Amino acid sequence: MSRFDSVLVANRGEIAVRVIRSARAAGYRTIAVYSDADAGAPHVAAADDAVRIGPAPVKASYLDGERILEAARRVGAGAIHPGYGFLSENAGFAAACNEAGLVFIGPSPEAIDLMGNKAAAKRRMLDAGVPCIPGFQEAAADDEALLAAAGAVGYPLMVKAAAGGGGRGMRLVEAPEALAGAITAARSEAENAFGSGELILERALLAARHVEVQVFGDEHGNHIHLGERDCSVQRRHQKVVEEAPCPVMTPALRRTMGEAAVAAARSIAYVGAGTVEFLLDSDGSFYFLEMNTRLQVEHPVTEAVTGLDLVALQLAVAEGGVLPIGQEAVDLRGHAIEVRLYAEDTANGFLPATGTATAWVPPTGAGIRVDHGLAPGQTVTPFYDPMVAKVIASGPDRPTALRRLRRALEGTVLFGLPSNRTFLLQVLRDPVFAAGEATTTFIDERFPGGSGAPVLEDEHLCCAALLQYLEALADSEDLRVSDDATCAGWTGPRIIGSCRRYERDGEHVDVRLRQLAQDSFLATLGERELVLELHEAPAEGCLRLSVDGLQATVPYAFTGPGEVSLQWRGEAAVLTDVLAARAAGQAVTGDGSVTAPMHGNLLRLLVAVGDSVSAGDELAVVEAMKMEHRLQAAVDGTVSAVHASVGEQVSAGAVLIEIATAD
Repeated sequence: MSRFDSVLVANRGEIAVRVIRSARAAGYRTIAVYSDADAGAPHVAAADDAVRIGPAPVKASYLDGERILEAARRVGAGAIHPGYGFLSENAGFAAACNEAGLVFIGPSPEAIDLMGNKAAAKRRMLDAGVPCIPGFQEAAADDEALLAAAGAVGYPLMVKAAAGGGGRGMRLVEAPEALAGAITAARSEAENAFGSGELILERALLAARHVEVQVFGDEHGNHIHLGERDCSVQRRHQKVVEEAPCPVMTPALRRTMGEAAVAAARSIAYVGAGTVEFLLDSDGSFYFLEMNTRLQVEHPVTEAVTGLDLVALQLAVAEGGVLPIGQEAVDLRGHAIEVRLYAEDTANGFLPATGTATAWVPPTGAGIRVDHGLAPGQTVTPFYDPMVAKVIASGPDRPTALRRLRRALEGTVLFGLPSNRTFLLQVLRDPVFAAGEATTTFIDERFPGGSGAPVLEDEHLCCAALLQYLEALADSEDLRVSDDATCAGWTGPRIIGSCRRYERDGEHVDVRLRQLAQDSFLATLGERELVLELHEAPAEGCLRLSVDGLQATVPYAFTGPGEVSLQWRGEAAVLTDVLAARAAGQAVTGDGSVTAPMHGNLLRLLVAVGDSVSAGDELAVVEAMKMEHRLQAAVDGTVSAVHASVGEQVSAGAVLIEIATAD
């Protein structure tokens, strides 16, 4: 028996938090490791102890096995859980743990090494009688051998890196003339990513489903499967949405596919949690793809339908115990769907994004689970994978789980950096996905141009204008020197107004906002007028607002100069008041925008549209706190717009005058 009472989690982010949670619940002392970039991360705070392992780059921290082992020695850890990614499928690291007297919570180094090479793994699976895709998987095949074998494999085909995964070193080839270039590109990418340029060829099944089976084994020769997950919705061979069970699975097919997965695990004496991945063709045929010798990102959907804690099972098996459940006791109930929330710029080719999570409010509700390692104010850096959270919804059936997940995503708040939240909602609302008909070509077919741009409704612009008005008003009141209403300029029945300018569909839209009463406003956009009414806010960072009688909660955050991020009825928008952004909060700016320094009364207006002005010319006088504030031009030019009139109450930061320069 391999007894231990403490677990070091050699990972970061949401998976580290998730492993720590189960390990602590089981009574183990938990140890986190962290790089300099993660010193204040949630996984560090979640553990009993935490050890610094180096600077931010992964090669000097999370991928440095010796630093991890030194951290374990330093705190007397008994076992290491690798999570997924980083060192989780590194046979050398698993062996080093064993040599150091530490329990590696995962399979043997030999199993990792064998299944980590697609060519060797496929040869072993063929020997074990597991169905495999027709292909060519000779060891160390050179370019000439691959080119010669391609004809027998048939087109379209996939060129794949024998080592690694995640879609890297993989190319789809539809015609012979494209093969040589694909081999060169895949080999180069594989060498850079995995240190091995070994390649294999496989027949491409273009409209198949990607279905994987969760397996478990123990040191006593017991092996079971825990049902399947459908991971067909992928972008560039990386999973976006996962669900359990597969929408087209039948009991007979599950039994056959499960038996094949168990045979694969048994053939290598597999211990711990693993996943056997298959392609499922439309005729019910299935073929082995690869085996992941670790816990999967998408394991929560299996936990939801089985009621099992897979990390707790990993810990039990790692201690040398017998699997506490047999195949006959595995009972799949209900349905679960997971989406991966990434910090990425969906409008720019889904490039990974960085930034600070100004606001982060994960959803809650019946059947909702969120695995994350993010905190409000935390910076998402360029050093690590951009996935910030997983949102999982479960229910008694697929329609309920899908409905809950849509609502959960609509209520998810992540401001301050780009994310794929809107794209995920577009996927979940797509009728093909809703019908359970998505295959691995789903995203390419349904979203050929990538994510559609969010639609900016008039309500988004009105909410932004109101939020920025209220922010400016609050800033102005913070500067007051007296509570006397006369000093603040609030006496009399005057209507307070401001003008904001936003960009929509490449055009500027002016929103004129007038305060009618304490909680009542009138917004004018061109010919349209909307009445806005404030209600009691349900929480910090939210407004409760009626727009023409339609009441909703509006989460928001101010995320830059003149910029506000908000959600109106679940649809997000990032809006910048181009006038205020140029002014950058200054009463007079060098680009021709002249703003009110604080809330007050426009006492005098000395220019009109069309007037020529020079830098230093007096343009207007604002009275506030019984003082006169004289506004001057900072540039030479022509007055192009005037947004207020004499006697009008203006808010702090509101653009009053615009000057067009000769440039």
